[in-house]
Amino acid sequence: MFDRLEDLVLRLEEVLNQLSEPDVASDATRFRNLMKEQSDLTPIVEAYKEYKANKQNIEESLMLLDEESDEEMRELAKEELNESKAKVEELEQKLKILLLPKDPNDEKNTIVEIRAGAGGDEAALFAAEIYRMYVHYAEGRRWKVETMECEEIGIGGMKSVTFMVTGQGAYSVLKYESGVHRVQRVPETESGGRIHTSTISVAVMPEVDDDIDIVIEDKDIRIDVMRASGNGGQCVNTTDSAVRLTHYPTGIVVYSQTEKSQLQNKAKAFALLKAKLYDIEQQQRHDAEAEMRRSQIGTGDRSEKIRTYNFPQGRVTDHRINLTLYKLDKIMNGDIQEIIDACIAADQTAKLAKMQDN
Repeated sequence: MFDRLEDLVLRLEEVLNQLSEPDVASDATRFRNLMKEQSDLTPIVEAYKEYKANKQNIEESLMLLDEESDEEMRELAKEELNESKAKVEELEQKLKILLLPKDPNDEKNTIVEIRAGAGGDEAALFAAEIYRMYVHYAEGRRWKVETMECEEIGIGGMKSVTFMVTGQGAYSVLKYESGVHRVQRVPETESGGRIHTSTISVAVMPEVDDDIDIVIEDKDIRIDVMRASGNGGQCVNTTDSAVRLTHYPTGIVVYSQTEKSQLQNKAKAFALLKAKLYDIEQQQRHDAEAEMRRSQIGTGDRSEKIRTYNFPQGRVTDHRINLTLYKLDKIMNGDIQEIIDACIAADQTAKLAKMQDN
C-alpha cells in the first residue's frame, strides 16, 4: 500500500506541473482529465502526508521518552504519543478506503426511474411521494432535477416517472437507491382502517457520456412522433412534439414529451434509451460476477427489497444494512443522507473485507 501511495505523491506532482504549462488550457479534453486526476489524487496525498507526519511524531515522542528525565516533559510526550498513535490508526483506515477501486460512473449525472408495482393506485401515490423525496434531496444538495418522462394518474399518483439528476457525484450517492421500496399504511380509500402493503421499484442508471460506446443501429429503432397527452400537472407539456422510441432487439420503449421542441424530446429519449442499454450491459456483467454483486450493498439486484416505509409506526427500515430510523416524515421530505451514508459505509466495509480475504 505504501509503495502505491509514494507513486501517487509523485503522480500528483507531475499532474500539477502539467497543469502549470502555458498551453494546457488550449486542449480542453487534456485539461479536464488533468483537473479530474488532481481532484482524485489530492485527498489521498493529503491524508498520506498527514499519516507520515504522525508517524514522525511517534518516533520523536519515543526518543523524547528515552532521553527525558523531567516528569512533566515525559507526560507531555506520552500524551502526544497516544494522540499520534490514534491518528495513525484512523488515517490507515481512511487511506485503505481512499485506495478502494472507484466505480468509473460515480462522478456522472444519473437517471432515476420509478415505477409503481403491487398496490394499484396506492402504489402510484407512493411512487409520486418517493419522486418528491428525491427531488427535495437533490435540491438540498443543489443538484438540478429534470423530468424526462412521466405517466400520471388523476389522483396525484404516478404509474412511472423518469428524471435526470445533474450534479457532481450524483450517481455515487443515488446508486444505493436501486431496488424495491415497500410502503405499509392505511390508504385514504380504505374505509375499514386496514394497513395495506404496496411496492414501487427504483432503477438508478448513470448518464451515458461520449466515453461509453453504446451503438444504436438505425435498423434497430423506430421513432414515432405524436401529440403529448396525459392528465396534466407537473409532467405534461401541451405540445405536438412528443417522441417515442422503440428498440426492437430489447423491446425497450421510451417516451419523451416534457420539452417544447421535437428535437429536444428526441435527444432526451435517446439519452434515456442509451442509459437503459448501458444498464442492461452492467446488469449482465454483475450477473456473470455473482460474488462481486453479493459483496455490494444494493447496487446489483433490481428485484431486491431494500427498504420499508411503515407509516403507522413512523419508521423506515433499510433491510440491507439492518438500519431502522424513526423519522419517516423527515425522510419523506428528502432527509435521506443518514441512510445513504450508512449504505456507503457498509459497502466500503464489505469491499475492505473482500480485499483482505484476497
